[in-house]
Amino acid sequence: MAEDKNKQIPDWKRDFPIDQEESTHVSRREFAKFLGLFSGALALGNGAIVLNSWAFPEKDLEGEHFICDENEVPVGGMKQFEIRGTKEIPYILIHLEEGEWRAFEQKCTHLACAVRYRADIQQIECPCHKGYFDPRTGVVIQGPPPRPLPQLEVKVADGKVYVKSFKDTPYTS
Repeated sequence: MAEDKNKQIPDWKRDFPIDQEESTHVSRREFAKFLGLFSGALALGNGAIVLNSWAFPEKDLEGEHFICDENEVPVGGMKQFEIRGTKEIPYILIHLEEGEWRAFEQKCTHLACAVRYRADIQQIECPCHKGYFDPRTGVVIQGPPPRPLPQLEVKVADGKVYVKSFKDTPYTS
């Protein structure tokens, strides 16, 4: 009779005689240990991010950077470009009027969505949350963005368009 009972129980159940109820039970002590370890791992991760930012700070944009020829962007047009430094940062170059150029960082100051220049309404639009910026200054016109777009200084020389960082402040007003 005992042999019949052993034949009915699979081998794995004989090797691991734990009831389903016992296998899913988590004690308070086990749960607290898990929370402590998880919180410690998050704190270590945040510490690593802080140390990385202190050890390798972002460098300011230095020098002039060639973007395009003047005739590549028509009046009312926009060109996207990136400048590589410590990170790759996307920018937009806007040709507002004949001889009037602006360059802004392409990330919205609200949630970093990509902005674009809309010539039909003559504003820079963030399509994610309907934020609008002035294309001459980068100042917020409408919507949730908390601050103006970071702006670069634009220089045109011999039919070529260059950008460089503003020395005084990253924003203009």
